[in-house]
Amino acid sequence: MVTNDPYISAPGEPGAPGEPGGPAGRPGLIAGLVSRLHLDGEWDGALALLDGAGTGAAGDGDGNGSGAAAARARILVDRFWWRLDDPAPAERAVAGLGDPALRGYLAAQLAYTRIVFALGPRPGDERLVHTGLQAAARDKTWRAWAAFWQGCAADNMHDDPGTARQRYGEALALCSGRGDLLLESYIARHQGSHVIGTDRPAGEMLLRRSLYLRAALGARPQTAAAQATLAGELPPGQERDMLTEAARSAARELGLTWLTRHLAEMSLPT
Repeated sequence: MVTNDPYISAPGEPGAPGEPGGPAGRPGLIAGLVSRLHLDGEWDGALALLDGAGTGAAGDGDGNGSGAAAARARILVDRFWWRLDDPAPAERAVAGLGDPALRGYLAAQLAYTRIVFALGPRPGDERLVHTGLQAAARDKTWRAWAAFWQGCAADNMHDDPGTARQRYGEALALCSGRGDLLLESYIARHQGSHVIGTDRPAGEMLLRRSLYLRAALGARPQTAAAQATLAGELPPGQERDMLTEAARSAARELGLTWLTRHLAEMSLPT
């Protein structure tokens, strides 16, 4: 049964090629390679390339999510989500950002991760999620992603499915037609989990759409999570086994801590 728990969710990551906050206009080869490595789940490689290329490698640093500092912060926040490793590098990178909307948005993601994975959540974390996403929702670059994350917070922090569905719908309306297929994949996954209990064919179709979009983008961690999600909804059989095997392989290779744990808990054939 699909639930809106953190073991199935995947964080939206503005900054990938063609997405809000990404390298503006793909300004060069290095920026494209950094984004490619990021989508591949090769966070350490992306950081090494970014650091070796200098401050202009990821954009022009105009304060709208571009620039090496912003790219580094996004990569570190994403790595922390998937690996649940030392949060200190991500926290330092986010604290040093000059753009208040991006700083609040990424700080909200860090706080959300601490809460949903019970990683020593801090007294002000719930408020940090709220205020950071509220500020990002007022910024045209981040508003669609912020609406999506507000839906995740409603689902996973507040057990408020009505508000969650509303926020996912808002996020989809904001991103439709903009080519932001990664965000659309996240929305489809969460909408699918809300629909599947009452309309299984429609819910499965949304989960498959999420998987196909992520695979088309080459977003390896997200694809593995989508494979695990869909497998959990299928009856025992060949497709379910193949999806699980593929997800486990990627989770092991990339060091996806929570996904590895979740796959073990699914008790599916190895």
